[in-house]
Amino acid sequence: MRVAMFGYQTWGHRTLRALLDSEHEVVLVVTHPKSEHAYEKIWSDSVAELAEAHGVPVLIRNRPDDQELLSRLKEADPDLIVANNWRTWLPPEIYSLPRLGTLNVHDSLLPAYAGFSPLIWALINGEPEVGVTAHMMDEGLDAGDIVLQRAVPVGPRDTTTDLFHKTVDLIGPITVDALTLLASGEAKLTPQDRSKASFFHKRSIEDSRIDWTWPAEDLDRLVRAQSDPYPNAFTVHKGERLRVVRASVSKGRYGGTPGRIFIREGDGVVIVAGADARRGRNHGLLLERVRTEDGTEYPATEYFRTMGGYLG
Repeated sequence: MRVAMFGYQTWGHRTLRALLDSEHEVVLVVTHPKSEHAYEKIWSDSVAELAEAHGVPVLIRNRPDDQELLSRLKEADPDLIVANNWRTWLPPEIYSLPRLGTLNVHDSLLPAYAGFSPLIWALINGEPEVGVTAHMMDEGLDAGDIVLQRAVPVGPRDTTTDLFHKTVDLIGPITVDALTLLASGEAKLTPQDRSKASFFHKRSIEDSRIDWTWPAEDLDRLVRAQSDPYPNAFTVHKGERLRVVRASVSKGRYGGTPGRIFIREGDGVVIVAGADARRGRNHGLLLERVRTEDGTEYPATEYFRTMGGYLG
């Protein structure tokens, strides 16, 4: 088949790599310009450079809403468009243009976690598994009929970085397998159950601020969800931002006010957590390693020389 691709960052790069290695002909690639957004500088393998290295025409756009792009797409005459990590809505005149439509590859188990940063949100929310969905694009965002879906389990201490590596390896195979089904006419499309749908916004640095009224179990997942190279979860100590590199749930239960720098436990320092911490029934968050704004990393027991005071 003749295939056009819309994609960005490592997710788009893996998709294009799989298409180039397949029996299909890639006739046009559309990608976004480089971004300085903190999250878009991570996993930023260049789709444009890969396409150019293989002689595939490339268009670079923030949005796919100009006449030149539509004309170039019509001239390329694709049988199918494949999209992965395209960051804006594709209008109907684009996604419905090919005879087989547009296949979108999304790194969540749709209909849950449509939208942005699905792995981070899924880990924060304690999901038991994550995965990749190949679905047909329609007027909804990440809402079209499912062609294929594959899942991997979330381990008890997995970080978002671990989940990225688990799921990114699914992209190539699920893309090629979905194309095989569509080309042969054997694809069995499954409508999404919209009653189970959820849609998440793009993350910003402020979304990584620790709220000490959350239970320690939730904060543990937030820290793991914001693992290097993502912008770490952070709190404020003595007016300065303090990043939490590694943490876990305390063994003991501690009472008091959320955010209190309370006591050493093993190789870490316990911070009181939970909206009802005053009852003394909650575990705290055990900080193990922290990083200051100048990039210096410390064991928490070295950074917090004395107990007392609050993180805000």
